[in-house]
Amino acid sequence: MADFTIRPAISGDGAFLADMVVEAANWRAGITRPRPVVLADPAYRGYIAGWQRPSDQGVVALDRDGKPVGAAWYRLFAADAPAHGFIGSGVPELIIGVRPLWRAQGVGRALLQSLADAARSAGFARLTLSVEHGNFAEALYRSEGFTVVGTGSGRDTMVRRLR
Repeated sequence: MADFTIRPAISGDGAFLADMVVEAANWRAGITRPRPVVLADPAYRGYIAGWQRPSDQGVVALDRDGKPVGAAWYRLFAADAPAHGFIGSGVPELIIGVRPLWRAQGVGRALLQSLADAARSAGFARLTLSVEHGNFAEALYRSEGFTVVGTGSGRDTMVRRLR
């Protein structure tokens, strides 16, 4: 397993979280959506705009030199401004991104587990996320207790109960 640590996300992590939104959008090998295109999409932009609001919480994975290599965070969205995995205004939606060289080394699982613990401690009963069809990360999400509750536009919405 790779050598990494996890720390809470802070307000100064906004630029790195934007990088991770772009990584999450570009999960397919050989197909790259340019950063400006990804960040111009209102749903993707919603994951990072104004980071860190009072209800936002996240975690960042760092390599042994302290360089960030992945992050997972959640936000609450309103019904009139939903993101990809919106199921309700009181259910935080998470997004996760890991640099390609760090994928399949336990970073994503550690980030998901840490963020789920944080959400549970904050009093949330569920977490939601969205995953595009064919994304290999869906197996990770299922193994961490997420189940599909909706399908549409080439993606599944998944939910995990926290208590």
